[in-house]
Amino acid sequence: MLISFAVVGVLVLLLRWTYGSGKSLVARPPRTGTPQEYGLLVPVASPADRDEALRLAALLRSAGLRYTLADTSDGLRLMVWPGDEQAARRILPHG
Repeated sequence: MLISFAVVGVLVLLLRWTYGSGKSLVARPPRTGTPQEYGLLVPVASPADRDEALRLAALLRSAGLRYTLADTSDGLRLMVWPGDEQAARRILPHG
């Protein structure tokens, strides 16, 4: 009888862990969004490929501007904070 309770207890624990709070140890794959879904960040360039994106990012970095390279649903976008938008557009050749 004790073994039966132990087996049921283990099953209850396993089921609670499986269907519990929704906190998984496995990370979900990141979801790509539109350029407008990145909070306050403003897209300032739409590079054709990763090499061009890295070249443009180097220009921003050398000017001391913080940037984010995001792979959006519309393609690669180089994004900056709103306060840095005008400076970034002056620096970037296609800005």
